[in-house]
Amino acid sequence: MIVAALRKKLAYEARKWADAAGIPLPETLEVNAPPAHVKADLSLPWPLAAAKGAKKNPLELARSLAEHLSKVHEVESAQAAPPGFVNIMIKQTALCANLKAITLAPKAYGEDEGGPKTKVLVEFVSANPTGPLHMASGRGATLGDSLVRIMKRLGRQAAAEYYVNDAGGRVELLGESIKARYLQSRGRDAKVPEKGYQGEYLIDLAAAAPAGAADWDAVQWGRYAMDALLASHRDDMKAFDAHFDRWYLESELFASGAVPQTLEYLKSRGMVFEKDDAVWLGTLNAEGSTDDKDRVLVKRDGKPTYFLPDIAYHKDKYDRGFTRLIDVFGADHHGYVPRMKAAIGALGQDPKSYHAIVHQLIHLYRGQEAVKMSKRAGTFIPLRELIDEVGKDACRFFFALRTPDSHLNFDLELAKKQSSENPVFYVQYVHARICSIFRKAAETGLHAPGASMPMPNARYLTAPEERALLNKLAWLPEVLLDCERLLSPHPLANYLMELAGLFHPFYEKCPVVSSDDPEQGKARLLLIAGVRDAIREGLGLLGVRAPEQM
Repeated sequence: MIVAALRKKLAYEARKWADAAGIPLPETLEVNAPPAHVKADLSLPWPLAAAKGAKKNPLELARSLAEHLSKVHEVESAQAAPPGFVNIMIKQTALCANLKAITLAPKAYGEDEGGPKTKVLVEFVSANPTGPLHMASGRGATLGDSLVRIMKRLGRQAAAEYYVNDAGGRVELLGESIKARYLQSRGRDAKVPEKGYQGEYLIDLAAAAPAGAADWDAVQWGRYAMDALLASHRDDMKAFDAHFDRWYLESELFASGAVPQTLEYLKSRGMVFEKDDAVWLGTLNAEGSTDDKDRVLVKRDGKPTYFLPDIAYHKDKYDRGFTRLIDVFGADHHGYVPRMKAAIGALGQDPKSYHAIVHQLIHLYRGQEAVKMSKRAGTFIPLRELIDEVGKDACRFFFALRTPDSHLNFDLELAKKQSSENPVFYVQYVHARICSIFRKAAETGLHAPGASMPMPNARYLTAPEERALLNKLAWLPEVLLDCERLLSPHPLANYLMELAGLFHPFYEKCPVVSSDDPEQGKARLLLIAGVRDAIREGLGLLGVRAPEQM
């Protein structure tokens, strides 16, 4: 992992240089990929960051730092560039050694060696078990599941959890809604409550009810429907290849006594007060709070609001030893984030240990035609329907391509195309093409299947197209760190698109099996093995298959 190792070495040398010259460097020293028009492998903006504090010209600082860093063993050259960058070229031998490291241990490539072993809990989807999962659940599942996979690859202790809201008044309301559907199916005059669940999926559930269901009350009907819908959620997540370490039931939380215990804990910390015969959490004036008002925890009738069990659930997360909590929410939860951060502080935890990802809406299209959705009217698009039409791979890759805070236009027709216009097909095809090249190499005797591959001779991989691939492969570990920093898999999805894009000019200009020089052919074979492994591992972290034939 040459970029990761070199980043640390360059930072160490830069601090030595800065200390000797009395130049203040920022605490965090970022290493960037240079723009496409700059002939370099790394770009360091450190002189720009230090110039103001040092009261010196940033370009002069860059020249001085470049001279110092040019002595680092893995550095081919270090050049100052306006207005105050240091651009680094990595030695070809170092890039080739990195390539070999990928092919020797592809499943370890990207680990953040020496990084924090943070215990992270990512909660995602957590849809109410009152209806089928819909498209937004798929976007949340992609975000959460991919982040857990990426964090595990980095070496974090990451776990995934699905919180099931199976308590409270929604059980009875769901029961009243499905019972009305059941009675309607038997010719009875019955109406779904105005604020009930209108979806036609309840008709099918009512029809599948066992004998004796006619005598059930609303709570029994609600439990029956919830159990069936939760089972469908589990099946959908399995089909979507999203994995959870635990499905945590809200009813478990109440049964354990955690809700009243959490209220007493907040009282012991002086975080609650009584007003208007209700119990409130004092979030408005709490230290570090950005909430806009105090929040009711227990209503006048003595029943807890939804907020109190949510606080109890997050307290339970910390009590289980997790030190970083990440919640993935849908677009309608923006206002929930400040009050949850305030609650974390009220529990005595650092609000910075809590992170909320709020992903935006999905607009579904069939070509140029918009597909309308309305969950309340029961005309939303179920996630399973989307999976069945375009496949799990297209769903997950399309969802991963955009930042969570951007709206997503999902084109069903594009997702089904077997062409380079389709992003997931574009990346998967490169993996399949490389597997095909290896089969041809086996037929010609250039490489025996399963045989180890030698260290590449750096002098055989000097073409610009080869150098571009070597450099891009070196950046994958940094891309995974970006995913963790931004709490989004989109840097990885876009990286895979860029890597696939660099393979095409290589394939056109650099023959592998038909190379005139067998040694050059073997070196190129190792190069594309690195590309194959990086694509396979990257797609796997996104929950997408890497087919060997297409």
